[in-house]
Amino acid sequence: MNLLAFDTSTDTLSVAVARGAALWQHSGPGGAQASATLIPALRRLLAEAGLDFAALDAIAFGRGPGSFTGLRTACAVAQGLAFGAGGGRGTAVLPVDTLAAVAEEARQQHGCTQVVAVLDARMDEVYVARYQWRAGAWRGDGDFGLCAPEAVQVPAGWTVAGNALAAYGERLAPFAPHVHALPTATALLRLAPGLLAAGGGLSADQALPRYIRDKVAKTTAERMAERAAQAAAPLPALP
Repeated sequence: MNLLAFDTSTDTLSVAVARGAALWQHSGPGGAQASATLIPALRRLLAEAGLDFAALDAIAFGRGPGSFTGLRTACAVAQGLAFGAGGGRGTAVLPVDTLAAVAEEARQQHGCTQVVAVLDARMDEVYVARYQWRAGAWRGDGDFGLCAPEAVQVPAGWTVAGNALAAYGERLAPFAPHVHALPTATALLRLAPGLLAAGGGLSADQALPRYIRDKVAKTTAERMAERAAQAAAPLPALP
């Protein structure tokens, strides 16, 4: 299977190409730079792999949550490439949740199988979701959260994975084990076959972001009320 994957949801740009079992990858500065560097990076990797867009079976990308600008960049590039790939016939896009990619990277790098995936959402908040590795696949509780770092709840025996510890220190689950993990393009590639087999491949026009924060500017009272409610909420049960 020939796959292209990229993630621009954090401050790190990650791109990877798979041609069968062979892999080519690149990482570099993301953020505002991603819009200028993503396409040259993926073109270079495809050339190194000896592939063109017509040969791709699918294009996987991190759909969020994450940086607004980064998600818009990823979706726009995925849509444009998918519409033109396949010799003009188009190819499938595979939107992948960035927190699921964090869990997968934590498994690959650290052997974690019960993960509370956490990414820095800025504005003194984090994105959070829980995943368990079962029968060769990640199972989530289906609920993505946006909360203060103090409100993140970690069950006994679980590991916090992501990039938020550096920003929030002991405010974030101080008694839980932590590992650093980002939603890398190689994690997307490992997730892609299972997602495609489950029908996750979509038409190019469905390359859409997953936003969790729908209001950027909030009053102090609104933030305090949300955090109090989040801290008091029980943990949802995994299926």
